Amino acid sequence: MIEIKNVSKSYVKDKKSVNGLNLNIQNGEIFGFLGPNGAGKTTTIRMITGILEPDEGDILVDGHSIKKEPLEAKRNFGFVPDSPDIFLKLKGIEYLNFLAEVYNVPSEERQNRIEELTKKFEIYKDLNSNIESYSHGMRQKIVICGALLSNPKNWILDEPMTGLDPKASYDLKEMMRNHAKAGNTVFFSTHILEVAEKLCDRVGIINKGELVFVGTFEEMKEKFKEQTSLEELFLEITEE
Repeated sequence: MIEIKNVSKSYVKDKKSVNGLNLNIQNGEIFGFLGPNGAGKTTTIRMITGILEPDEGDILVDGHSIKKEPLEAKRNFGFVPDSPDIFLKLKGIEYLNFLAEVYNVPSEERQNRIEELTKKFEIYKDLNSNIESYSHGMRQKIVICGALLSNPKNWILDEPMTGLDPKASYDLKEMMRNHAKAGNTVFFSTHILEVAEKLCDRVGIINKGELVFVGTFEEMKEKFKEQTSLEELFLEITEE
């Protein structure tokens, strides 16, 4: 469970990138976080994961404050950032073993998880190559494998399908569904509205730092009295 309590963040004085955000993401749901470029999605995700500190408010991950108990909070989530271009000089296996050490994944479980995840995403044979030699899609896959390696309860994914081939994208969506069905939390941002419409239990739409809608797709249609696609509703909400 992720609780965002009255969170604000400014990069420039008197201009809030995120303004008074309140949001609860429940166990057992896939929550889609939507918004146009520059709306505050990635800033929010970086605050949830402790990369940025909120100017105001707090964020709890399974009851642990990211400000007051950062290590406890971070042990309870796996994070896929918006760019997979990290630790490029490491070999794939070195990167995964490094994350396994950070998250205290036991040796036997580590080996099984690495093999299971990398075979599913079809990069097992490339683990002894440097990540800088990987294609963009392969880098995305290794970052996803790293985020899920410790089997965290909460998945925080920033544009996770970017660069993935159709099979990997399908597999990830199935994993997200199964993770939520097991009573866990999936919070992800996406620009692919069709994916959000088919996959999410609820969505939140942020625009200019303000949360302008939270609910199911059906609640959105009811609120705006329109029988139309999420794409058309999204454009209407964010333009307003």
